Amino acid sequence: MPGAGGDGWYWNRVAADLVSRGHDVVAVDLPAADPAAGLSEYAQAAVRQIGDRRGVVVVGQSLGGFTAPLVAERVNASLIVLLNAMTPARGESPGEWWASTGFMEARVEQARRDGRDLENEDLLVDVFLHDVPSDVVEQLMARGEPQQSDGPFSAPWPMDEWPDVPTRFLQGVDDRFFPVEFQRRLVAQRLGIDVDEMPGGHLLALSQPFELANRLEAYAAQVK
Repeated sequence: MPGAGGDGWYWNRVAADLVSRGHDVVAVDLPAADPAAGLSEYAQAAVRQIGDRRGVVVVGQSLGGFTAPLVAERVNASLIVLLNAMTPARGESPGEWWASTGFMEARVEQARRDGRDLENEDLLVDVFLHDVPSDVVEQLMARGEPQQSDGPFSAPWPMDEWPDVPTRFLQGVDDRFFPVEFQRRLVAQRLGIDVDEMPGGHLLALSQPFELANRLEAYAAQVK
């Protein structure tokens, strides 16, 4: 599950590596540009693309943390992996998540510790792409700016509780958008699990694809 923008291309480097190891990979494309599409429609789109596969590992990046559990419950997933993700709470919409979690305060504090000036940072270049190789950035830019409507941000997360599926949370320690200390606190509060950590920023599938593939393969092996 990709994050905002809904583009399955985000996973292309990880998917190619996992396929070369003999794994079956579905890099989901979401109707992110459609203002009428919310979390339920995102989950439905993912389930359609997964098809008759069952026992899958559902990986949710960033905003994909809200949809990964919806999908996992419908396809009898063996594991959920949240990747630099937004962890939802019952009745909370993605639009409410930012304020209710203290996201902005955590981001400001992390920038202060790093000696970065948020007011003069470019969100795309300095925050999301700061550790992505230049050739991959060129490929990304050539695809055009991703379109993300407000569709999924207003409706409450529709689940009463987290699904009964083993869950791991993997966080890049160099993420300038969702600081690792913020994620440690939030994940402990909402899921009661520890955060696994690896090098890299917010877009780990683009900046650290081979290490990420190693981590996902190891997670999958643990639930077989």
